[in-house]
Amino acid sequence: MAHPDLRAVVPPEACRAVHEGREVWALTLLARARDEQPAASLPWAVLERMHGLLLIHVQREVEGTFALERADALLDAAGMARPGLEWLECDDAGPVESR
Repeated sequence: MAHPDLRAVVPPEACRAVHEGREVWALTLLARARDEQPAASLPWAVLERMHGLLLIHVQREVEGTFALERADALLDAAGMARPGLEWLECDDAGPVESR
């Protein structure tokens, strides 16, 4: 189940970019949002995980796997479920779960 406070750290623009097929732009937006968070915080981990999943999606598996390892260690230590790419799903109206 998505933690509503942490779901909110995912930029809606990144969701729209994925929906439009602009994954590289979504990666940029996720990296920018991640870099604005305190290092090793839960919001940072969520954004790092989204970034890693999207890297794997665009066939940059090695970079994506390292990102997942960093993020998942923090999420597991906090007892938080690991979010999936569904956190980047949206339609023309915006992110699916933020409405």
